[in-house]
Amino acid sequence: MVRYLRFGLLILLISASSADPASGGPFDDGIAAYERGDYATAFRLMKPLAEQGDAKSQHNLGVMYDYGRGVPQDNTKAVKWYRRAAGQGIPEAQHNLGLMYENGQGVPQSDTEAVKWYRRAAGQGIPEAQVNLGIMYCKGRGVPQDYVLAHMWLNLAAARYPASAKKTLNDAVRYQDLVGSLMTPAQIAEAERLAREWKPKKERIPGGDVTRRTPRP
Repeated sequence: MVRYLRFGLLILLISASSADPASGGPFDDGIAAYERGDYATAFRLMKPLAEQGDAKSQHNLGVMYDYGRGVPQDNTKAVKWYRRAAGQGIPEAQHNLGLMYENGQGVPQSDTEAVKWYRRAAGQGIPEAQVNLGIMYCKGRGVPQDYVLAHMWLNLAAARYPASAKKTLNDAVRYQDLVGSLMTPAQIAEAERLAREWKPKKERIPGGDVTRRTPRP
């Protein structure tokens, strides 16, 4: 029996370069502090913004609690901030929240909730979420088993990874091939058709659209 591995957390902060033009001041200063390793200052600057409802800062607080950077590691608080950012449409936070549910970190384990958040992140084009959603469909965890949808999501993920992300690209292709080996030619053709017709859907948050944010290597 094949053991499917999950793609991990999108651990890097949403940076100033990927923020909307309105971001600046404490947000930019917080990113700069984080990048030089001054996590305590980064947290101090980000927390008021997150409490005021800034979705990017909420995601970033989730990352810091998740990894204990600038604060004691705390899965429950990481989930709290991921959830707030995810609810506002931040796809990285949606993916991370899905992983927290799948692994039962800071929340009761729930495949159904994991799929819910993977699906929202995958719909916005996050390849890690597309891989994980594809695996959930393949295994029938949180959703009815469906090899066609599994192959479709894995196909999309493999197409979105840049060639520079060699390991993750190879893993996505490997999972796709494994699922394909369980399918008929007609099922594969249908999955490929669905992948060709798929288009990402941005979610709207207060203040503007959320766009795809590519984690730095």
